[in-house]
This record gives sequence, structure tokens and C-alpha cells, in this order.
Amino acid sequence: MTKTQSGQVTLDATDRAILAVVVRDAEITNKALAGRLGLAESTCAHRLRQLRERGVITGSHVDLDHAALGYPLQAVVSVRMGSHSEQLVEEFFDAITATSQVLQVFHLAGSSDFLVHVAVADAAELRDIVLRHITVHRGVRQTETHLVFEQRTGPGTVSNR
Repeated sequence: MTKTQSGQVTLDATDRAILAVVVRDAEITNKALAGRLGLAESTCAHRLRQLRERGVITGSHVDLDHAALGYPLQAVVSVRMGSHSEQLVEEFFDAITATSQVLQVFHLAGSSDFLVHVAVADAAELRDIVLRHITVHRGVRQTETHLVFEQRTGPGTVSNR
């Protein structure tokens, strides 16, 4: 693994193989990782440490079954701002990312300024999030709510190049 002048990290096939496994299973033990890839445990441990030190791996996460927690309905709320001042955008971004039941927030270029991914108990709770937490911000001009029927995760960027 090396860094280019632009600061981008160049990964070799071993780094990419390690990332492909840990992206799918962040809790895999070093021994299991080494066994799956046919590498020495010390090689895997060293490579993982390097990937963390270089900022390629920035953390790990747990996937939750929101339906099992009482939030079976997911939606993506598209938000258009009436004003794009830095202050209004930052205020909205900070407030919405601190809102309960918000899973992800994307700040975008294009016809929508934000996409807000939420998990809620029912349609009434979805309405309340939109009315009490999104449209109340002074910069918000319009919202459009899209129900999520199904979500799948793609391979990401590990397999590229």
C-alpha cells in the first residue's frame, strides 16, 4: 500500500482481498481472515493495522434489523432548500442528523438538496418526522417522501481497479 501525491492510497491485491472480507464481516477474527484468504495471521494483522493507520479503514459498524426493533417502515425524504446559504444548510444538516430515527443524511447537488433516510413505526410517525423535524426548518422549501420497499447493499469500491 502506497500513497500518491494527491493523498490517495494505492492498494495491492492483498489489501483489496482483506477489505472485501472485512467490509462484509467487520467482526471476523484475524485467524479466520487469514484462513479464508490463505495468508499468514501476522500478514493479515499487519495489513489491517496499516489500512487503519492510513485511514482506509475508519471504523466498523453494526447492522440493525430496524423492523425487529419496532421500526418496520423505512422512507427516504427528498428535501429542497429555498435558500442555500452555508448557515441554513449547516443548521439543517446538523439538526436532521441529530434527529431520532434518522439513519442517514446525504447532502446533494441536483434537484434535491438532501436525502433523509428514516426508519419509523408507521405512517403517522413518518408524517410526524416530516412535519416536526424537516419542514419546520426555515431553509426548507419542499419535501417529497418515498417509501422503501427493499434495500440491498452493493459491492462498494473494494473490487474496483
